Amino acid sequence: MALAAVILLSWGIMEAVRFSNADMPIGVSFSAEYSRYLGLDPRENLTKIFDEWNFKYVRLTAQWNSIEKISGKYDFSDLDWQMDLAAANGAKVMLAIGQKTPRWPECHIPEWASGLPKEEYRANLLNYISVAVKRYEKHPALEIWQVENEPYFPFGVCPPDGAGMLAEEIALTRKLDAKHPTITTDSGELSFWARASRRADLFGATMYRVVWNRAIGYWKYWWMPPSYYSLRAWMNGLPLQKVFITELQAEPWIPRGDTFSVSLNEQFKSMNVKQLEENLLAARQTGFARAYLWGAEWWAWLEQKGDSEISDYVRDLKK
Repeated sequence: MALAAVILLSWGIMEAVRFSNADMPIGVSFSAEYSRYLGLDPRENLTKIFDEWNFKYVRLTAQWNSIEKISGKYDFSDLDWQMDLAAANGAKVMLAIGQKTPRWPECHIPEWASGLPKEEYRANLLNYISVAVKRYEKHPALEIWQVENEPYFPFGVCPPDGAGMLAEEIALTRKLDAKHPTITTDSGELSFWARASRRADLFGATMYRVVWNRAIGYWKYWWMPPSYYSLRAWMNGLPLQKVFITELQAEPWIPRGDTFSVSLNEQFKSMNVKQLEENLLAARQTGFARAYLWGAEWWAWLEQKGDSEISDYVRDLKK
């Protein structure tokens, strides 16, 4: 009973506390690969992000398996046009590099590298990071280097010691480019951030509010108020102005399948305009510096299906 009372009291305090960043800048993540998966033209999708939805902050990915399909041969053409389009629209880019970057299967490792001995794999990973940093360090759109994506969170098809080289990757990035800050990320819901938050200049966390679980179905993180995130930042010695929400839920949590096999009515159970509005309010109440919405490809896919409600909401959103 005493433990239950302490838990309820702690939750009540967190629920009562509200930080605020009413003017929090809102950005968006974008994946050309996922855009293609949904049957969209990625250039049109990214153009919409800038021209129609007016985002000025975007998170892009230097995906290793796309850039170095053949060992030692680098093809940046797909990322070049994304960076250039961002610059042309006056947008600032958070560029994710490393073996683990946004979107499933999380670790995007070239086939030729997946079976290499540990030291050879390490050398190739660091070499790809070096080439990517040198290519974009002076690009006018670049603002922040994201080194790995949730490296300490055991999710995705990844090597067992996926975070083992994180410190070395960050050191290399800083050595090659001292001008732009680095950021590391972690799960906002399932981690205490202790290891990831001390590695880079900035820190980023996810924020999911409605998820699906095979055992209990849909559920909300009602017991995790915005101040829960803020207090964890404080516990880790992080000033709120150095913490970003790098993945703010703005697409559905798909149960038992993929976007194509699940009805829109089912998808709208975990993401709709009302839920998106609630998520944005929660993000602003953390007091963090910035948030990046996760789901721009899905909004464009909905538009193709004749449903523009979320797209219209995002277009008019204060950013």
